[in-house]
Amino acid sequence: MYPFTSPYITLPIENIDTDQIIPARFLKTTDKIGLGAAAFHDWRYTTNGAPKPDFILNRPEAQGAQILVAGHNFGCGSSREHAPWALIGTGLRAIVSSAFADIFQNNALKNGLLPIQVDSATLHRLLTTPTNNSITVDLDQQTITTPDGISATFPIDPFAKHCLLHGVDQLGFLLALDPIITTFEQTHTLTPAIA
Repeated sequence: MYPFTSPYITLPIENIDTDQIIPARFLKTTDKIGLGAAAFHDWRYTTNGAPKPDFILNRPEAQGAQILVAGHNFGCGSSREHAPWALIGTGLRAIVSSAFADIFQNNALKNGLLPIQVDSATLHRLLTTPTNNSITVDLDQQTITTPDGISATFPIDPFAKHCLLHGVDQLGFLLALDPIITTFEQTHTLTPAIA
């Protein structure tokens, strides 16, 4: 699963909020399946539902791209888990930006979407490099690297990193500890309370 190398696409717009990522009218479902079609819906389709050929997800270079490089402050706005669900539904595995809204970042990490925060200079270089380029994401080393030598490190919460590297969510992590918890419960004796 990691490291992985993928072509990347760019969306050089700042302050992309969660309502732009997935409009509120698509939040009625609690099922992740099919939400990829709603990602960036109002930017991606005409009012008649036809794909806009100039929007990045509708262009040929988006096919197979697992990384989106976006402008500063990605995922601001209201909290909605549907935003990372929709992005994952398009085939994306990572978003690169110079800043993420905290709630979006937490929702992304909990759902298996990697938010990669880089400095402004690195983001600018990525946004201005031809889009037929690729990025290698090495989560273990917390680095991204392009074939032309652009390399940067990124921060990540250690627990979120562990879960992503092992392909588990928070509940999966706890369930994996069940044998240890059971053994502890069976062998642990309660100490009487002191009166």
